[in-house]
Amino acid sequence: MDYFTVSCRYDYSQCIRQSHDLEPASPMSRPELFPTSDKALKAGEREPMIHSEILSHSADILCTQEVDRLERLVPMLERAGYSSTYASGVGKKHGCLIAYRASRFEKVAHKVIAYDKLSGRQNDQGDVKLGLSRNTNNIGSIVALRDLSTDSAGFIVATTHLFWHPAFTYERVKQAGLLFREVLAFRESGGYARWPCIVAGDFNFAPNDPAYSLLTGEPLSDKQLRSIQASRVVHVSVDSSVPKTQPKTEEEEGEGGGGDPDRVINNSRLATADDHLLSDEELADLYALDTKVRSAYEEGQRGYLQSQGNAEQEALTCYGPRASIPPSRNGAYEPIWTSYTHYWKTTLDYIFFLDALGSKANVAGYVSPHRTADVEAGLPKAGVCGSDHFSLCSEFHYTTY
Repeated sequence: MDYFTVSCRYDYSQCIRQSHDLEPASPMSRPELFPTSDKALKAGEREPMIHSEILSHSADILCTQEVDRLERLVPMLERAGYSSTYASGVGKKHGCLIAYRASRFEKVAHKVIAYDKLSGRQNDQGDVKLGLSRNTNNIGSIVALRDLSTDSAGFIVATTHLFWHPAFTYERVKQAGLLFREVLAFRESGGYARWPCIVAGDFNFAPNDPAYSLLTGEPLSDKQLRSIQASRVVHVSVDSSVPKTQPKTEEEEGEGGGGDPDRVINNSRLATADDHLLSDEELADLYALDTKVRSAYEEGQRGYLQSQGNAEQEALTCYGPRASIPPSRNGAYEPIWTSYTHYWKTTLDYIFFLDALGSKANVAGYVSPHRTADVEAGLPKAGVCGSDHFSLCSEFHYTTY
């Protein structure tokens, strides 16, 4: 039996710069971070653009992050024929929402996973050692959607917004591994072995990050291993005895002590053996899944662009040429950008998927990534995009056997 579905990921962000750990607000609480966005910073301007783009793909399944203003989003989705499930971390003012066509799917199970409460060691008993470097309150949301056209077919769908701080590589690697471990455990425990998985969201890591390499089966480079080791710290949110970092004086900043604050780990100490952070081997074990993780854009763009043999087009739409990732390595064909503002520009968002027993997925189509020329003024931008992230959309063709 063949059947089709479309998965769409859209960041319903209120366009707050994650690297400053700000919460969504309306209107923008830090407009100086978006000097080219003008009136697009106002919720009244931004929201209609976001709603319009969400609906423009006519997706069967929608995975959204940094969602607030539910009183306006959910009714809009319901009018368009969608049901939805929302979840957020403790104290968070925004969360993750999964929407699905009510005429096609029925939610039969839901689970929220709190990364700060999960152990990376599956065999821990009793006094569990979490291996936590920082409390983040980030979550993953997983639903089981039964296909209403049949009694036994469906999908496992998950979305997440991983911890934002670029320097906390260890914690983000652990969170991504926990998410995929829990997705597969959810599928197994619910008796959904034949249901494919779609895991889409804002992962806050680039295609050359250790987490991406571990997910897609690439060996870690020495540089990637060093980035994990450098981030094995314990933050004051985990150990209250950690002294807070004192701000540098203007004189110290002028003597070369400055730099990008998002690349500096503050209010933390180096981890010791007593902190039980996961080793490189234990992190790798988290990713030892019995199902291959695939990326819709990596496979879709790789297949199409290689068949065209157009290196110029690859340079305009793919991450690899921009970041010097060889074409043979996974991640080279991810979108050149998924977030683009005046001050920061990168690729952070993905539609991952995992096959199931008795079925095979192929990427039948995808929405072309924005080229740099389309967005070089910086997002959000009136008439262009209401968020600082782009929407991603992919169509899957599933063949059962």
